[in-house]
Amino acid sequence: MWLSYGLLTLILVAGVVYSISARKLTVIAALTGAAVAILVFAGAGFTGLAMMTTFFILGSAATSVQGETKKDLNADQKGGRTTGQVLANAGTAALCGVLILALPAHANILQLMMAASFASATADTLSSELGMVYGKRFFNIITLKPEVRGLDGVISVEGTLIGVIGSVIIAIVCAIGMGWTTNFICIIVAGTLGNLTDSVLGAVFERKGLINNNSVNFLNTLIAALFMLLFYIVL
Repeated sequence: MWLSYGLLTLILVAGVVYSISARKLTVIAALTGAAVAILVFAGAGFTGLAMMTTFFILGSAATSVQGETKKDLNADQKGGRTTGQVLANAGTAALCGVLILALPAHANILQLMMAASFASATADTLSSELGMVYGKRFFNIITLKPEVRGLDGVISVEGTLIGVIGSVIIAIVCAIGMGWTTNFICIIVAGTLGNLTDSVLGAVFERKGLINNNSVNFLNTLIAALFMLLFYIVL
C-alpha cells in the first residue's frame, strides 16, 4: 500500500512540475489537476490514473502539432490551460471517483463511465486539434454545409476519425487494467458519441453564446459517461 502511495505521489509531483514548467497548465490548474488525479486514483487505481495521463499526453502533443498554423484560430487560448479547462475535461471522471467512494457496490459501472468520459475528452481534443491541421473539407455538423475550419460545430471526416482513434487508445488502456470484454467497444462508441455531441452543442448553443467552451467540454464527457451507463444497462 505504501509503495502505491509513494508511486502516486511521485507521479503527481512529476506531473505538476512538468505541467507548470512546460506551460501546459497554470499553477492553479496544475494543482487542480493533481486533486482530480487523486480522486481518479481513489476510484479506479492506477488504471484510472493511466487513462488520465494518456489523455493529458495525447492532448498536449496534439495541441503542439503545427502550433503556428492554429495560432490565429485559437487566439483566445494562449498560455497554459486554466482550472476551468481542467475541470471541463476531467470533472466527470473526478465525479465518478467520488461516487465510487460513496457507492463502492457500483464501482464497476462507474469505472467504465470514467473511462468513457476520458475517451470522449481525448476524442474531442484530438479531433479538434489535429482535424484543423489534417482535415480536407470542413462542414457544419447540423446543416452539413461547408464552413470555415475552427468554428464551433464544424467538423471534418479526418478529424472525426482521429477522434475515434483517441477513444480506442483510452479503451485499450482501460482494457489492459480492467480486462478485455465487450465494454471495450462500448467505451469507444460512448467516447465517439460524446465527441459528436460536443460538435452539436457547439453548433447549436456555443455559437450563439448560450454556453461557453468549458461547458461544452464538460457536457460532452458527462454525456459519454451516460451513454456508457445506458449501454451497461441495455447490454
